[in-house]
Amino acid sequence: MKIKDIGFLPLAVIFFIISSISLRAQSRASSFISAKSPDNRVELKIELRGQIFYSVYFNSKEIISPSPISMTINDNVVLGKHPVLENLNRTNIEDKIIPVIREKRATVVDRCQQINLKFRGNFGLIFRVYDDGVAYRFYTGYRVPIKIREEEATFTFPENYHVYFPFLNSLHTSFESTYSYLPLKDIGSERFGYAPVVVELNDGFKVAITDVDVNDYPGMFLTGNNQGLARLAGKFAPYPAEERWRQGSDRELEVIQAENYLAETRGNRQYPWRLILLAGNDAELVSSDIVYRLSPPNELKDTSWIKPGKVAWDWWNDLNIHDVDFKSGINTETYKYYIDFASKYGLEYILLDEGWSDPSDLFKVKPGLNLGEVIQYGQMKKVGVILWCIWHTLDQQLEKALDYFQRLGVKGIKVDFMDRDDQKMVNFYERCASAAARRHLLVDFHGAHKPVGLRRAWPNILTKEGVLGLETSKWAAAVTPEHDVLIPFIRMVAGPMDFTPGAMRNAQEKQFRPVFDLPMSQGTRCHQLAMYVVYESPLQMLCDSPSAYLKEPEIMDFLSVVPTIWDETRVLEAKIGDYLVVARKNGEGWYLGGMTDWSPRTFDVKLDFLEAGKNWLAEIWQDGINADRYAGDYKKLKMEVSSGSSLKINLAPGGGVVIRFRPVR
Repeated sequence: MKIKDIGFLPLAVIFFIISSISLRAQSRASSFISAKSPDNRVELKIELRGQIFYSVYFNSKEIISPSPISMTINDNVVLGKHPVLENLNRTNIEDKIIPVIREKRATVVDRCQQINLKFRGNFGLIFRVYDDGVAYRFYTGYRVPIKIREEEATFTFPENYHVYFPFLNSLHTSFESTYSYLPLKDIGSERFGYAPVVVELNDGFKVAITDVDVNDYPGMFLTGNNQGLARLAGKFAPYPAEERWRQGSDRELEVIQAENYLAETRGNRQYPWRLILLAGNDAELVSSDIVYRLSPPNELKDTSWIKPGKVAWDWWNDLNIHDVDFKSGINTETYKYYIDFASKYGLEYILLDEGWSDPSDLFKVKPGLNLGEVIQYGQMKKVGVILWCIWHTLDQQLEKALDYFQRLGVKGIKVDFMDRDDQKMVNFYERCASAAARRHLLVDFHGAHKPVGLRRAWPNILTKEGVLGLETSKWAAAVTPEHDVLIPFIRMVAGPMDFTPGAMRNAQEKQFRPVFDLPMSQGTRCHQLAMYVVYESPLQMLCDSPSAYLKEPEIMDFLSVVPTIWDETRVLEAKIGDYLVVARKNGEGWYLGGMTDWSPRTFDVKLDFLEAGKNWLAEIWQDGINADRYAGDYKKLKMEVSSGSSLKINLAPGGGVVIRFRPVR
């Protein structure tokens, strides 16, 4: 449209057209484009100089140095090389998202400036600049499918900062590692790890890097370089060409040959977000919901059937129940016992984990287990049943098996052993979530990569593993209190984590040893309780034996009432890898959880998050005076408090605390 043709258009439309033409003329004349966050503290700079570079500033300080990005498609056509900008469009996004599942808060505010750059060659880039981060994604506009050969995603830092990094040995493996703390330049090009990772700047400022809205595309790993740069670069699993069962395994399907491309996909689409989360302090890593903001919107019209809750789980405790008059094991009597326990304490679900069926056939139920009878008993007691399955078995029997589960009255599925995030596996996640949603089934993805936004689109996905969780304590000593206070700042940035807390056999450092069939945890009893407040998981496990919980009614006074979803989150004390104190609100009540590493700590916690003008009853579960020697030592007490007061909390080595606050009527 020419300017002389717009005489009959509204003034606002005329202004928009003139502005767009002016922007296009300006962008063609200049290789530099800038955008700022709503609060003007974050600035994005884009340079077009033979390739596309971006950089990020916070309060005028360079956080990300000029970093090249590109995408190679089909016969090695590089999108981003010698770019010619055809159009630039700016949009201010102001939105409020009401989550179906409240992980952190009841309302998520989505506010940013968005820039859409359209380049010659039928591709473009979308950038978003938030007060707490910057994200970008490619898009293409082809009418036919294309192959993505390579993606260049780089994150260059101005100095050789330290990074918390989870090293892996393979692109096709479990996403469960400890975190190393090392300079960026020491990673090198031969080693890599999965996202998120957290980079620590000299002044305590933190940068987390991850990917969001991963759909029909592989997930992003990160690696270093051999050029001496303080740079992280994206690394992606190629599309599988040939798979086979790992030797000696009936559940791990490994890739033995790969294609020479990352993905074959539709040509008219947007690709995953590359996110740089900016945190001025450690607390902001824990409180951020930017991953949720970038996630695709809800696909479900009816979500009333989606019920978060707590789960009595059998596998970690190895069905080790006692003081009963039947033989415990995978049988009808044992699972009725789990249901009775769950019903007594208002737990919403029990989980039948590995062993209830033939691993390769979900219709072959173990002899001695009447699955229909167990489910009907649960319905009578208002306790739902969730069933474990191997992903490949489920995928082979998907529609038929889920129809069967629905007829039986199953409430959800726990899907395990994916241990990959190539395009083929990523597509399974959505196929599974969609098929489950059509039958009103919840999903827990275990043996999974970290959350990448799918849970907002399919809110029946309540939790994911993708973390070195408590199960590891059955065979190794890697899950320490220090690890426990690292993962909320790193892995939990991506979303909920199925860590499976609740151990009732607790040990100080020198006392711990891995025991598979009678496992214990490192750290105190209250350290375990605090995970129910500190860790986000709308489907939260009680990992230990009902027999152990039944002997501790004061512990169940807490575990029976603690919610799994939250209306508000406040981070009160935070230092990555050292300690974390979080307060969360559900309805009228507040819950506080505090955790420390192996160092004992004392905090004076201000209670200003409580509503003023009321008295509040505080029920406190705290480390006992001898918890430094006997980790199971704890004390429960009650007192009245007010918003203007404070509480002194003492944490033993590997310790913790939980407090329930209720208004006094």
